[in-house]
Amino acid sequence: MDNIIEAPEFTTEELNEMLQIRRNKLEDLKKAGKNPFEITKFDVTHYSQGVIDSYVEPEGGEEHGEVDESTLPVVSVAGRIMLKRIMGKASFFHIQDKDGKIQVYIRSNDVGAEAYQDFKTYDIGDIVGIKGTVFKTKTSEITVKTKEIVLLCKSLQLLPEKRHGLKDLDTRYRQRYVDLIVNPEVRDVFVKRSQIIKEVRNYLDNRAFIEVETPVLHGIAGGASARPFITHHNTLDIDMYLRIALELHLKRLIVGGLDRVYEIGRVFRNEGMDPKHNPEFTLLELYQAHTDYNGMMDITEGMIRHVCNVVNGTGKIMFGDVEIDLDKPFKRVTMSGAVLEYSGVDFSKVKTLDEARALAKEHHIEYEERHAIGDILNLFFEEYVEKQLIQPTFVMNHPVDISPLAKRMPENPDYTERFELFIVGSEFANAFSELNDPIDQRERFERQAALKAAGDDEACDVDNDFLNALEIGMPPTGGMGMGIDRLVMLLTNTRSIRDVLLFPTMKPIDK
Repeated sequence: MDNIIEAPEFTTEELNEMLQIRRNKLEDLKKAGKNPFEITKFDVTHYSQGVIDSYVEPEGGEEHGEVDESTLPVVSVAGRIMLKRIMGKASFFHIQDKDGKIQVYIRSNDVGAEAYQDFKTYDIGDIVGIKGTVFKTKTSEITVKTKEIVLLCKSLQLLPEKRHGLKDLDTRYRQRYVDLIVNPEVRDVFVKRSQIIKEVRNYLDNRAFIEVETPVLHGIAGGASARPFITHHNTLDIDMYLRIALELHLKRLIVGGLDRVYEIGRVFRNEGMDPKHNPEFTLLELYQAHTDYNGMMDITEGMIRHVCNVVNGTGKIMFGDVEIDLDKPFKRVTMSGAVLEYSGVDFSKVKTLDEARALAKEHHIEYEERHAIGDILNLFFEEYVEKQLIQPTFVMNHPVDISPLAKRMPENPDYTERFELFIVGSEFANAFSELNDPIDQRERFERQAALKAAGDDEACDVDNDFLNALEIGMPPTGGMGMGIDRLVMLLTNTRSIRDVLLFPTMKPIDK
């Protein structure tokens, strides 16, 4: 019977012994002048999937012994040993590289007795380089036949046991490097994440947007309603903030004449953690001169549809057990209209703060003394509407009380030209017809500053330099922000943001 070797489960005592054995093997290799950590490179010509895809049946039949091996192309592959089957003077093993896994055949007569004996001491998790030819076994598995083998890295730890894998979420997030090795579906998510970001860039680049980079350290926390992380610059002896948004610097560029700009970058918010929130996340923000929030709706809808179709091959996707159709035109509703539809409360008839508070009490909506009518409307929306918006829906025309950077609606100045995009009950994008009136903007900043002084940690400061930029003059502009992580969650059918972040924020083990 084949001797199949894969990492088993061990007691603590057995584990310590096995780890010591690996270190002893490394010492033996060093003494024999075969220290793998002294190897600086290995020329890889092929990867596993490429070998499999390019395999051509040689003339003379399937079995390797029926053809002249000298006529076969030589491949050079490298990867991590994931399984070994020792069979006397010949063995099979599997290696895993960036594309997947491939079987390898090694025989003492081909590589020499010493090299074969060395191979038998290799462990699951070791990384090897192999040169050989490709054939198909009697069971029709495409396999590399080894001519040369070299140990490139000795693994001093044990991989999780194959039958149970790495399932503990805390360990998976803390040791993502192991998670990627033993859970192929995890690797697939992050490959797709890269493709999604690439296609977002392609979509915008093809529409004459230019990608820019703006500061991560800000002198003022602004551009969003969020609690910032605070740090200190020793040389300047000033407190600074990790950015909570990209907005205010990008709009300065619109003032400077860069009419279409975007940035994809990390932002930081010192807030709670849950399946939809991580303290640092990736945000896309884009701004276009001479358009409004209707133009931003068109761009947002078109971009999501394009990315989904390119990356997934279809505009219809599953999220959980619900099919989401991104090919159909996205629904458009007003915030007050949606609240009326799902709660029966008509805020268009609410004229005073006392009336709004009375409605909140009647419907058991908790509010704070600082909340204005628009804030209470938003609380109704969060309670009654968000969870209902499963198919893509643009929610438009937010109250000015919760939209300090959006342009007022000319026909109804208590509301703004703003939208949020909701899919599967979650917000995916936020956009405005950008406020370019410096006088109005100063008044809203000052209201935000007053809220902050009253204890609202998410209110923003007065940004005098940004106000100066607006006084220089910003053309009518549309802007949009979208959480890249939530887009990846949607397009990979993933429920937790931690599953689309390579290294999510974790509480230290000793805390």
